[in-house]
Amino acid sequence: MAKSSLLPLALCFIVLFQCCSAQLAQVISRRQEEGQKQTRSRQFDQCQLNRLNAAEPSRRIQSEAGVTEIWDENDDQFQCAGVIAIRHRIQQRGLVLPAYNNAPKLLYVAQGKGIHGAAIPGCPETFQSSESQSQEQRPSSRDQHQKVRQIREGDIVAVPAGVADWIYNNGQSQLVLVAIVDTSNPANQLDENYRKFFLAGNPQQEIQGQSESERRESPKERKQNSGNIFSGFDDRTLAEAFNINPELARRMKNESDDRGIIVRVKGELDIVIPHQSREEEEYERHEGSERDNGIEETFCTARLKQNIDEPSRADVFNPRAGRMTTIDSFNLPILRFLGLSAQKVVLYRNALMTPYWNINAHGIHYFNRGSGRVQVVDHRGQTVFDGEVREGQILVIPQNFVVVKRAREQGLEWVSFKTNDQAQISQLAGRVSTIRAMPEEVLSNAFKISMEDARRIKYNREEVSLFSPRSGSGPRD
Repeated sequence: MAKSSLLPLALCFIVLFQCCSAQLAQVISRRQEEGQKQTRSRQFDQCQLNRLNAAEPSRRIQSEAGVTEIWDENDDQFQCAGVIAIRHRIQQRGLVLPAYNNAPKLLYVAQGKGIHGAAIPGCPETFQSSESQSQEQRPSSRDQHQKVRQIREGDIVAVPAGVADWIYNNGQSQLVLVAIVDTSNPANQLDENYRKFFLAGNPQQEIQGQSESERRESPKERKQNSGNIFSGFDDRTLAEAFNINPELARRMKNESDDRGIIVRVKGELDIVIPHQSREEEEYERHEGSERDNGIEETFCTARLKQNIDEPSRADVFNPRAGRMTTIDSFNLPILRFLGLSAQKVVLYRNALMTPYWNINAHGIHYFNRGSGRVQVVDHRGQTVFDGEVREGQILVIPQNFVVVKRAREQGLEWVSFKTNDQAQISQLAGRVSTIRAMPEEVLSNAFKISMEDARRIKYNREEVSLFSPRSGSGPRD
């Protein structure tokens, strides 16, 4: 009898808990959106763009086991979007030194495979070495650390602001990573200069976003001002903080270390990481799908990555034109806290993507394969970009600017990083377009054309987003 009386009370508690959780999520989401609007409003005076350009990296930093390339953060289009673009080319057994940024970042694995670790504050060390490795092994000698994850080509990896992470290339080929750091994000309460805080090594000053005064420094002064975060503390304070001797504390500063940002690991990096079974690999392919019920993730167990290259994940697919895949806060919930998302588009030979504009975000396009022609038009109807794009270039498409893309003979692929976790586009042509949604009479009078021509404009493209080339057509320019 007591059990039956408790059942309605338990059901009421569950309903109340779900309602409170939903309301709390709405409040958090609303505050984040308000913060993003306030922060990005500072960019408005920097978005008077008359000319865009498909940009190559402007700086190249050589390290012991790889190269770091940085796009010019003072370029108007990057200033407008409020982002920094970086590419790491990591050699085999190369380790990107542990560091954290003053803003959230998204990584795209353009080539190769490796291991990514993120040290999330307050989370437990859930990866532990086996006690049975040695009978004489003391508990203090067993390693334990936070979860690490295997990354591969096509993965999008999310890293919140202030979270230290590192990357290791355990593959047989070069590991190439493209990172977008959103310095205008509300999570960054400093100025909009890019700041990277290294936990180890003696990194070059060139990796940092430089203020006007820093750019006036001589190379010798910049080298003297470089170092990891422990460099500014005295040896005794560090020794006391870590309960170590002052000599070891001094060595943590790496003052004479000239290996750079990416260092070479001697032998192989021996860390605790589980081997994936076939079932686990299959689950990873479908993570974020209908298997998730929305409550199994906590901050410490949140998924930080999802593959965007898998054809089976495509949201739009046209056998004659290509495919499009989106990763946002719906299928990778951590992105809600970063205010970022990503979209991968693969255009087949001579195919066309519908003209569209980004409703609520800037789009930072990294072209990773093929070539094509892109045209961008501003609010005045002026062409601000009309040219060829190719592998390795970045082009920023500001919010509301209209863009159309056509692939060349070898096709065209790109990843678009969006400055909103639920970025939306409005299409101008095709079955779900703005033009299709308008009455024929409106189009006839607006364009000063016949009703028959208005119907052609509305209905001659039945495809969605990605358009196959018309028979016998190809680039005429």
